[in-house]
Amino acid sequence: MEEQTKSTKRDVPAVTRALAILRFLARSPEPVGVNPIARELDLVPSTCLHILRVLQDEGLVDFDSKTKRYSIGIGILPLARSALQRNTFSSLVQPRLSDLSKKFGVTSIATQLSEPGQMVVVALSQSSMPFRLQVDLGSRFPALISATGRLFAAHNPRDEETVRREFEKLVWDHPPSYDTWKEEVREARERGFAVDQGIYISGVTVVAVPVFDGTGRMVRSIVAIGISERLQNKEIPKLAKAMQAIRDHIQDTQIETGS
Repeated sequence: MEEQTKSTKRDVPAVTRALAILRFLARSPEPVGVNPIARELDLVPSTCLHILRVLQDEGLVDFDSKTKRYSIGIGILPLARSALQRNTFSSLVQPRLSDLSKKFGVTSIATQLSEPGQMVVVALSQSSMPFRLQVDLGSRFPALISATGRLFAAHNPRDEETVRREFEKLVWDHPPSYDTWKEEVREARERGFAVDQGIYISGVTVVAVPVFDGTGRMVRSIVAIGISERLQNKEIPKLAKAMQAIRDHIQDTQIETGS
């Protein structure tokens, strides 16, 4: 009889619930009370309260005694800072984003898949132009939104029902139809980059290229954001080519160093 070994992952409900609460508070624009949190995450209110108090003691959650509401705490910042400092991709891409911003007058960012369905900004360089878009390190957005989203859908195939359900939750200034979006996903796969011209945000053009892991999945992206009036169609292929060169250099470097 052959002896088979299997890697098993044991569920740890308390940890799963604590992470769900932190993610919920990080997404919430305002402080939230215990009952709404418990209702949203399908938790027993007393269990939710117990976890919140532990997170509060650790500085990961703030509590307003007047309103009885919770918000994400600044104690999360040292953890996030340490993660970014140890992120090889972030350190490699940062100086090249700065060069990209100077050359093309765009805001350049790098994103990484941080949790199911969410991308997080791990590096950025603001444009030197008088008008620029505000993007922050640690900003999160749905993995399927805008130019990055078309690439994510193109290179990370999933069942149609799941993709459509997530697509219907997305918020755009000018929402595309699902069929139109699927065609744009196909185009992004074929040409190796994606463009969103004023669909996600009016008057803003977003160009993105995928960054792959060792298995060929897209887990990161390099993104350029510019004002549509300034980022003309003739400039987009040049910009995309420069971004692909950055991606290729970083992936070659990571292979050489084994990081």
